[in-house]
This record gives sequence, structure tokens and C-alpha cells, in this order.
Amino acid sequence: MSVLLTAKNLGKAFDSRPLFSALGFAIETNERIGLIGPNGAGKTTLLKILASELSPDEGEIVFQRGTKVGYLKQTPQFSEASTVMTTLLEGAHDPSDWTSMVKADELIWKLGLEKNGIHADSLVSSLSGGWKKRLALARELMRDPDLLLMDEPTNHLDVEGILWLEDLIENSSFSTVTITHDRLFLQRISNRILELDRRNAGGILSIKGNYTTYLEIKDSLMTAQETRETILRGNLRRETEWLRQGAKARTTKQQARIKRHGELSSEVGELAQRNVNRVAQMEFQSAEKNPKRLIEAKKISKSYEKNSFLFSQLDLLLTPSTRIGILGANGCGKSTLIRVLLGLEKQDSGTLFRSDQLKVSYFEQNRDILDPELSLMRTVCPFGDHVNYRGRQIHIRSYLDRFLFTSNQMEMNVGSLSGGEQSRVLIAKLMLEEANLLVLDEPTNDLDIATLNVLQDCLVNFEGAILLVSHDRYFLDQVSTQILAFPVTEENKKKGQILMFADLAQWEIWHDEAREEAESKASNKKSEQTKNESSKLEVKNSPVNKKEIESLAKKIERAESNHAKLVRECEQPEILSDMKKLTEIGRRMKEVESEIEDLYKKWKTLEEA
Repeated sequence: MSVLLTAKNLGKAFDSRPLFSALGFAIETNERIGLIGPNGAGKTTLLKILASELSPDEGEIVFQRGTKVGYLKQTPQFSEASTVMTTLLEGAHDPSDWTSMVKADELIWKLGLEKNGIHADSLVSSLSGGWKKRLALARELMRDPDLLLMDEPTNHLDVEGILWLEDLIENSSFSTVTITHDRLFLQRISNRILELDRRNAGGILSIKGNYTTYLEIKDSLMTAQETRETILRGNLRRETEWLRQGAKARTTKQQARIKRHGELSSEVGELAQRNVNRVAQMEFQSAEKNPKRLIEAKKISKSYEKNSFLFSQLDLLLTPSTRIGILGANGCGKSTLIRVLLGLEKQDSGTLFRSDQLKVSYFEQNRDILDPELSLMRTVCPFGDHVNYRGRQIHIRSYLDRFLFTSNQMEMNVGSLSGGEQSRVLIAKLMLEEANLLVLDEPTNDLDIATLNVLQDCLVNFEGAILLVSHDRYFLDQVSTQILAFPVTEENKKKGQILMFADLAQWEIWHDEAREEAESKASNKKSEQTKNESSKLEVKNSPVNKKEIESLAKKIERAESNHAKLVRECEQPEILSDMKKLTEIGRRMKEVESEIEDLYKKWKTLEEA
């Protein structure tokens, strides 16, 4: 393996807030690096520095000559009125080169865009968040990167998209650095973990292996570090007692001992800081009254199109002990189901019961409800300086301290907080509400792993019911006692068939079998179509049809032969280096392609006649 880049003594701060300093590491070929760390540690900033979009305050990045870097931002930006094709060509070395067009077409096919009714001329503004994320990734792949940097690539992707991305990374030839808090995704795509945290020696910890290996080694390191702190504290106590006896620094030995005391004190202080493990304190407020039956749905159905259901004949019972995880592709109807259950939208058929004592707290993944210009304190506590939490008046600063916000952040505008910190703000607001039903729509987006663990335990211990929509499969599996899955095949989608599973493992087995069955049917259908098309080539009984079809067949054969010659011609080295000739050949190829398309249309018309 060769080194793609080397980071030397990197340091960065914003205003008076230092993010990291003196960082040093290298990235080699064939590495799949997972970049993790607490919210606000500077992971996105570090990625921007590696992508040369931001300059470090100190230190430098040294790239191997010719290294090409791609960068998938957390929130990709697109030009106004851009199409799928123009967006892809933004990543091309030479957008006017016909080979770039060919590569873009290939990526459109690999992305699965055409299968979902999206073509080269589709406007990017018409795409969902998940398809925009796939398109932005394809734009970076157009650069043929040696190193691809990705910031939370699974955000906005549904489970199908995440599985697709896992497969893409696994089969790629380039190295990757990925910021993600999705632990199952991290486990499957990483062969090295970089943890950015000021508590680590040197500010960064590098561990070869996947996420499980990281957890094992990290635990051993923390245990050893805590043991060392205990031992050094004992040594420091004895040295302090010796100093208190009034020892005079007259001899060289005594001077060395006094110096050693200072070094011990400094090392103990540094270890104590590293060993502090502050985690957010979360506890949702259960309503005082929890009826045995919160919501009951019997044979409910909902459709927006004729002969196609979002869900059909669904039975569902929510009691205080119910914790249901909802899995499904983007746009499949998850949000509609929740709205129907809560009475915000009417079902087409079936009956719904909702308790009069139902109290709902709703976490929405869209952070647009946060005013970016409002301070952190005023966002959570609009009036006064106390909040009512679990029947007690708590000062807003103490309350926000539970969510790991520092005193310097209290007056900061919410818009200047990181994505994970904004998610913690939404959770802090939600915890002030009493509820016997929590509805959580993608609550895990951007939360660091430590906070995810706390939130996970908090939900497991919640006394009410939970409806959880999440594409974080590990989190979903840990919190849910049942998984409600929307269909993955087109046939079942039309029926609105929703299935219930005991856990994620059961769902994965079903999902793989359903996919294999769908692919098998598609393959059989394609074989049948090919067979039918071959049979159409047989000469019709009509002498006119026979002559015309034979004539068209010869024309098509000649046209395709001409096209093949042009393809071979443009692959010649002397042509590739001559842009004028290459452009002319490209023009002629398009003319021949148009001719072939017209000939096949005439053939089809004759066959139908």
C-alpha cells in the first residue's frame, strides 16, 4: 500500500473555541476509514481541510503527486435549474468530452435512476433527498477519485439506499474516509477507525480493524489509562506529603524530586481530563395516566392512486409497552401511516380508536422548526430562565448542561451549532413535554455514538408507547420490540402489504429472499421478452411485410456496423489526442444512433401491423 496523504501537526479553532491541534496521521490506498468522535469535535472541519476546502490554522496536508480527492458534503449543493446529466458533468474532468457523457450514462444506470422514472434530463429539484444524495455521490465518482471523503452519507438515504452504498464502498477501488454514527454501517464499511477526541493522546486515536475491534481496543486502553491515573495519583500524594515536610532544595537529588512532583501533577491532570466521560442525561416524561389501549387500528387502508395502496387491511394495537420500529423506502408511506394513526389524516377504510387520555410527543427530523437566529437558551426556554421538568423548576443553564452544552454555548445562535448539537436541542425541547406516546422520525441523524447509546437506553426505559422511524438499523433493533416493514417489491407495494417482524435479523432474511425473488422474476421476464422479440423477427405471411422487414433488417445491420466502426475509430490514440476529430466523430455517432432508433421504430410499426 502507498500513502495518499499525510497530515502534519494540523490545528484549527473557531473564534476562541479550539477544535483540535497537533493532529498527525496518514491515509493509504485501499483503506476504508470510519471517522468518529463526539459532536463538536471538528470531524466535518477536518474533512473540509482534507478536501482542501478549508485551510488549517497550523500544520499542513501533503498529498502524493496526482492524488484525486472527491468530497461528498453532508448537505450537497446543486446549481439552480440543473438536471441529472448537467450535475454529473460538473464532476467530469472535461464535460465536453463524449467519454464523460458515456460515463455519466453508466452512472445513471448504476444508481438505478431509470428504474425509478428518473432520466438524464430530470430536474434535480424534482428529486427526493435520498436521490439527491445518490446523485451527489455519483458526481464525485465522475472525478475518478483515489480518495473519497463522505460526511454522513447515510442521512436521507432509506435502508435500500444504505445497502446500495455499502455494496458500492465494498467493491470500490478508491480509499474512503466516512463520518458516520450508524454503527452497523460503520461496522460493514470500515477496516480502520479514526476517533477525533481531545481526550485522546495527540487528539486522535487510530485503530486498525472494524468498529467491533475498535470497541474492544478502546475499552482496554481506557481501563489501562484509568489504572495509570490511579497509580500516579498515589505517587503524587506521597510526593506532595514530602514537600509539605519542608524539604529544602539544596541537593541535586532534592531538586530533581521537586521537578518530578511538577511533572507528576501535570500528567495526572492530563489523564484526569482524558478519563472524564461526560454523557448526556436523558429521560422522557411519561404521562400520569397510561390507559391500556392508546391506539387501535382495525383493517385500515390508505391509497393515493387507483389500484395501488400505501398500506392495506392493517391491524395495529399500541399499548404503553409497545415499541414499534418502522422500516421502509423513502416515499413508501411511513409518514402517512403515522399521520393516520394520530388522526392528522383520514384513512380510506377500516376503523381507528384513540384514547381520550392520549398524549403525543412528536420528534420531526426536519430542523427547519428551529430558528437559526434564536439563542440556544431562548430556543428551549422562550420566557424566563427556568423550565418545568418532571414537576420541578430547573434553571435553563442546569437543564442544558444535561445535554452537554457548555456555558459558552448558552447565548450562541442555534444556527451556529453542529447538526448533532441541533438534534440534542430538539430532544431537550421534547423532554419538557409529558407523553404516553413518543413518535420519533429519524431522531438519530447527526447524533454522536455516546449520545445515541444514552438515547437508546432512555427509550428502552420509557413507560409509554413508541413509534420509531429510523434507517439506523442497529438503533432500531435495540429500541424496538417489533419491526413493521413496508414492502420492497413492486407486486407487494401495489397490494399495500405491510409485515411485522420480531427483530432486525428476521427482517433481513425476509428482505434478502424478497429481493432474490424479485430479481429472479425480472430475469425471467426479460428472457421471455427476448424470446418474444426473437419470434417477431420471423417473416410475416404478407409478401409486403416480408420484403419491408428484410430491407429494414439490412439497413439496421449496416447502421449498427457503422456505429461500431466509429466507436473503434474514436478509441485510437491519434484520435483521442485530436479534439477536433473526436468532436466530429461524436457528432456522426449521434446521427447514426438517431438513424438506428428511427429504423427500429419503423420495424416495430410493421410488426404491430
